[in-house]
Amino acid sequence: MSRIGKKTIPVPADVMITVERQAITAKGVKGELNFIVDDAVFVTLENNSVVVVSRDRSKSGRSKWGMTRTMIENIIYGVKNGFERKLEINGIGYRATMQEKDLQLSLGFSHEVIYRVPCGVVVNVPKPTEIVISGLDRQKVGQVAAEIRRYRAPEPYKGKGIRYADERVVRKEGKKK
Repeated sequence: MSRIGKKTIPVPADVMITVERQAITAKGVKGELNFIVDDAVFVTLENNSVVVVSRDRSKSGRSKWGMTRTMIENIIYGVKNGFERKLEINGIGYRATMQEKDLQLSLGFSHEVIYRVPCGVVVNVPKPTEIVISGLDRQKVGQVAAEIRRYRAPEPYKGKGIRYADERVVRKEGKKK
């Protein structure tokens, strides 16, 4: 059984939750998010907390139980505080700039890489070697960070490339004579 699914989700005072059949809507200071719950899971609102219950004891029902609880917790946290992901750029001549709503990256290619930022996500470049991605939806913020990182992942010999701020790149020893 899921241990995460058993926990109730407390709803903060400044967040309003509505549960209509399988649709959950959270409104908060930062904005509004929606989530459609799978049919294998039942969601209720009791005493300022959200309770997630599995409808049946099947393997798929139990697997969706904990995931649904985590998704609901993430939308509550997102509308209250928002999510943020930081990227660092390492390498000589590697830098990032904002061009209106597009992110322009110089990563050692023969051309500039232009990344179009999707709706619901804000990208800031406080320094040429630092990118800050923020938004309400944790999945979107993580997806944008992964797509930007994929242009030039950090390589293990010199550590050049785009990496997460909390990522530790395992360095390899070079060729010996």
